[in-house]
Amino acid sequence: MAEGQKPTINDVARISGVSKKTVSRVINKSPLLGEATRKKVEAVIAELGFVPNLQARALAMGRNFLIGLIHDNPNAQMVLGVQEGILDTIRDTEFALVVHPVNRHSPTLADDIRRFIEQQRLYGVMLLPPLSERDDLAELCRDLGCTLVRMGSARLDDDEHLVASNDRQAVSEAVAWLVELGHTRIGFVAGPEGFRSANEREQGFLDGLATAGLTLDPAIAARGTYRFESGKAAGEKLLSAAEPPTAVFSSNDEMAAGILHAARERGLNVPEDLSIIGFDDTATAAHIWPPLTTVRWPIRTMASTAAAKLIRPTSAASEPSFFLSDLIRRASAVRYRS
Repeated sequence: MAEGQKPTINDVARISGVSKKTVSRVINKSPLLGEATRKKVEAVIAELGFVPNLQARALAMGRNFLIGLIHDNPNAQMVLGVQEGILDTIRDTEFALVVHPVNRHSPTLADDIRRFIEQQRLYGVMLLPPLSERDDLAELCRDLGCTLVRMGSARLDDDEHLVASNDRQAVSEAVAWLVELGHTRIGFVAGPEGFRSANEREQGFLDGLATAGLTLDPAIAARGTYRFESGKAAGEKLLSAAEPPTAVFSSNDEMAAGILHAARERGLNVPEDLSIIGFDDTATAAHIWPPLTTVRWPIRTMASTAAAKLIRPTSAASEPSFFLSDLIRRASAVRYRS
């Protein structure tokens, strides 16, 4: 290498005694390498001061080193958790994250997504629910030659293109725990229409009641939008019933916080007068008072795994695709006192 000349990937490969493909795998942090080889190549990269030419590599691939996160989800904390998970994986790589909110009700949704992928020349796309639940949008990404991972509350695709959770089972188990605490009049706040997550959680709630020989009284059931205000409105409806619930399960934490607010406005104490359970385990759950008992949805871990599948598609099948949610017991739910 001539003095003053910038080192190339060929120089790194030659001095390391490996192929260019192996150097590329080291740069991309591929798991398909032995630790000794990785350390040897990294040492040569550091010694030479080699910096990959991302523009040249992107030009050769016809793609930029960009991961697109496409969503229309009203739960801002959930979206933030997904972003954090993706960044956990792509940090210290050449990849960057581009977030693209859309309107799922727009008649030009498919065209909007196509334009975004083509203009950004994305390497991969992660679809959040409810967009991830549409097979036509998944096929659009595939038709554009874009690596795809779908996130959801049920199995939506093959393992290479999926991160999913057991929402239905987790909610059923949470209801069973409320029944163990002596609650038999349990209210329910569902998520928005058109969300598979809302449906899975509702079915899980009904499963839990049925197992205990209980049914849901429509007077203590409401539907929300996954936002705080809708939870407050739902709480006001449930607590206005002639026979109000002694416990409420909310389909996400934001709405659970709204229910808590509605209870306090009525002079009720949580959990002494009303037990509340949420879903997600976002920052809201730990920051409100009392701290919220909730079903932890492993959002960040799921998103981190999805990003790994996107940037290392050849090893995507070896990454987990199904994740278990579990009940986090805090101070907002206690044994029923007649």
